[in-house]
Amino acid sequence: MATVVEDVLADAERAEAERLKSISVEKELELEFDLGNLAAFDGNAPNARDFRRSPEQFLRSLARDNTQLLVNAVWKVPSERVQEVIVAKLPEGVTRIPREKAVPKRRPPTRWEEFAKLKGIRKKKKTNLVWDREKREWRRRWGYKRANDETKEWVLEVPETADPNEDQFAKRVAAKRERVAKNELNRLRNIARAQKMKVPALGITPSPRPSRRELSKAIHVAKASTASVGKFQGKLPKEKELRNTAKKRKFQPVIGDFSAERKNQLELLKIMASKKPKLNLTKAVNRQLREDEQDQAAERKKIGAKGRKGHKKLNRKDKKGQYRKSANKRGKGK
Repeated sequence: MATVVEDVLADAERAEAERLKSISVEKELELEFDLGNLAAFDGNAPNARDFRRSPEQFLRSLARDNTQLLVNAVWKVPSERVQEVIVAKLPEGVTRIPREKAVPKRRPPTRWEEFAKLKGIRKKKKTNLVWDREKREWRRRWGYKRANDETKEWVLEVPETADPNEDQFAKRVAAKRERVAKNELNRLRNIARAQKMKVPALGITPSPRPSRRELSKAIHVAKASTASVGKFQGKLPKEKELRNTAKKRKFQPVIGDFSAERKNQLELLKIMASKKPKLNLTKAVNRQLREDEQDQAAERKKIGAKGRKGHKKLNRKDKKGQYRKSANKRGKGK
């Protein structure tokens, strides 16, 4: 029994010695550590004999030992527990590491920033909360449930100069859409100006000599911007229709005479109820002709280049021979 206990203790001591040996590394000169960048600098001279004997094994063992020393140095740094994970507080880096990419350029100022700098206008930081007069409480300046929300008003005052039959609520919604579109256009213009690109206008790209296509596109946009979407706009002399324009689908009228709709539905039911399927002869003939043409084109491709040349020469000879025979017959007749 005593021998078994001694063997177990000896095995435990041997395992502890192996574990300590795996994490303990001895060096003649201590390594220089930059824990902020997790870097270590080894100033010891390498063993040339071991490197010549097996270079790969030597480099692996050297990298393993230096990494073990770096990990041991990291464990000496003060640490804390964050969400059941131990996190080390690394100091700031000392070594200046070169950048992989170029330093980002400063964003060019917008037109408003240039104007504010010229006029000396300083940007003031606004508070997020504003006093709401109706609700008698502090509310957010923007967003959901904001203070003094004009869209929640159930009645609007009609100005003296406005049409009394005009919908003021729809007018307010349209004005807001215009403001949003204008802000988006200004944002895109600032981006284009920062990229040193041409800023496009609404109808046509500004250029000293616009092309014919650009002019026709500008005319088309101007016509479609009317209240009737260009339905009652006449054509200019020698004006051509714009290509690649989408065609609008035509639907049956929702109100009024339903005779055309009733007729279409009865025809559809008649086709579905009939035992013999409806055959479109024109479509079937065209399809058969198209398939025949494709088969003939495939057969022509199979013929080699030499065969095609020889076939042409024989045809020429035959044609010349026919022409000579006909000429001789004419001479005999004369």
